[in-house]
Amino acid sequence: MARETKDEQLQNSEETDWKAKSDEMQARIAQLEQGIASRDSELTAIKQSLSGAVTKYRAAVLASEPGIPQDLVKGESLDEIDASLELARGIVSKVRQQLEVEAESNKVPAGAPPRMPQDLSALSPAEKIAYALSRQAK
Repeated sequence: MARETKDEQLQNSEETDWKAKSDEMQARIAQLEQGIASRDSELTAIKQSLSGAVTKYRAAVLASEPGIPQDLVKGESLDEIDASLELARGIVSKVRQQLEVEAESNKVPAGAPPRMPQDLSALSPAEKIAYALSRQAK
């Protein structure tokens, strides 16, 4: 019987130790879960702040580059907006060059064209003489 009481005491002692460790672990788990929840809320706030900053950056970039259409500048981060801006600059530059080439080729000189003397090479010799005499009469 004495042996049974020692075994029971030992078993009760182990149970108490396990309960204490279990309670410690439960407290630690609750503490970690609270820390995770806190970090999640901080992360959400940072993401919202970043999103606002990116939107303001895009607006500032578009204000500094009025020749670039707003539809061409897109992105969810500063790097994406910068890359999109470079691509948009290239597109706008290419379109401007094409328009300049087209405008140059369609250019019409101002005023009337210079007067050219009549081409007499197609006339017969008799017609040339008649033309010359009519010009002298004037």
